[in-house]
Amino acid sequence: MSDVYERFVGLLSGFGIGADEVEPDHTFTHLEFDSLALVELTLAVQQEFGVSVGDDELGPEDTMTRAAKVIESKLVGV
Repeated sequence: MSDVYERFVGLLSGFGIGADEVEPDHTFTHLEFDSLALVELTLAVQQEFGVSVGDDELGPEDTMTRAAKVIESKLVGV
């Protein structure tokens, strides 16, 4: 997996989810993220990566792989 994916999964530890509990095809719903947790995660992404991810870019049914790709696409533009 990419460095962005690994760093992203590392952020999940702040939500009580260990890296060993996360699979690339897991969705946020599978990991029991509610809408508030998703907002908090987007703030953590902004702090970690220096990019803003909007509410419309990551949703409950998005996978961890898709989330990492969204972040990667934003880093290309930075």
